Amino acid sequence: MAGNSFGQLFRITTFGESHGEAIGVIIDGCPAQLEVDLDYIQGELDKRKPGQSKITTQRKESDTVKILSGVFEGKTTGTPIAMLIPNEDQRSKDYTHNVDVFRPSHADYTYQTKYGIRDHRGGGRSSARETAARVAAGAIAKLLLKSQGIEIAAHVSSVGKIDAPNVEISNVQDFIDEREKNIVRCADPATAEEMIEYIDSIRKQGDTVGGKVSCHIINCPVGLGEPVFDKLHADLGKAMLSINAVHGFEYGSGFTGSEMRGSEHNDIFIKNSDGEVKTISNYSGGIQGGISNGMPIEFKVAFKPVATIMHNQQTVDSQGNAAEISGKGRHDPCVVPRAVPIVEAMAALVLADHWLRNRNSITPQPPKGGASIA
Repeated sequence: MAGNSFGQLFRITTFGESHGEAIGVIIDGCPAQLEVDLDYIQGELDKRKPGQSKITTQRKESDTVKILSGVFEGKTTGTPIAMLIPNEDQRSKDYTHNVDVFRPSHADYTYQTKYGIRDHRGGGRSSARETAARVAAGAIAKLLLKSQGIEIAAHVSSVGKIDAPNVEISNVQDFIDEREKNIVRCADPATAEEMIEYIDSIRKQGDTVGGKVSCHIINCPVGLGEPVFDKLHADLGKAMLSINAVHGFEYGSGFTGSEMRGSEHNDIFIKNSDGEVKTISNYSGGIQGGISNGMPIEFKVAFKPVATIMHNQQTVDSQGNAAEISGKGRHDPCVVPRAVPIVEAMAALVLADHWLRNRNSITPQPPKGGASIA
């Protein structure tokens, strides 16, 4: 199966299935001598792990990560980093009902048709359980970006039709601290309470609901992104759309920008008191011509409702015969609270890759005096 790797210079390959022995990731291209904070990595995984609250799946996984290679005495060595996360609470019997029946809006039918075989236990490789490996790798990428002053922060900005007001980020850590005060991970406390009540009511009905995650990248330098096909927003879009249940991505003004005039939408350049070139507005979302312009990078990711619902639904079996199926097992009524660290992780992987690529974008100049570069 192709398509298990992501990135060019900072490259990850994930492996494992939802009900297998473990999941994991191999990171290639991480620079040497980066200080690795295992507590930080585990903290990122804890934000994604199941069983956190009444509005998430009750599968119990500690998601304890083990670093197998690539780190010595707390620092990266420049060699491949292998990370392993054991699966601890599989209940494969919960999936015996769909051995020969296709669940609506799942990957059952497409996997079976493409490969002629599928792991029906939780979806196997198509399960969102795989994203734990991405979060582990993304934590390494975030540590690399933090060493350069680049910060990433996301939160749940909508659930169903409940929208949070735009939240200004003056301090990234304060923003994250406020977000983590509630189980839905919305940085606006009043909206968070409304979201939690709504998700819980949906859960009690045996149904699910979608939502959006808004992400902000702060202190990104000018120049990240490659023309023509590796534009920064294109790679961010691919990264986000590779996450399970994502059905939409927009950056800057997004679809709303199509309703505006150029005279309204153009971001006017100014030079601030520090002598830096900035823009008055940020409809470009921090990216122009596919290249970061030094303004905050802002985008939204839309997640569909979780496909497994506790209702009877019509479907077909592997022979094409009409069948009926009802959801069983432990599932999220709304995926967005646990998706926040996944969105941040994928953004970090894109930024880390482009940061490394950008280091080679300008030809080094010879030192003064005319000496050549060896």
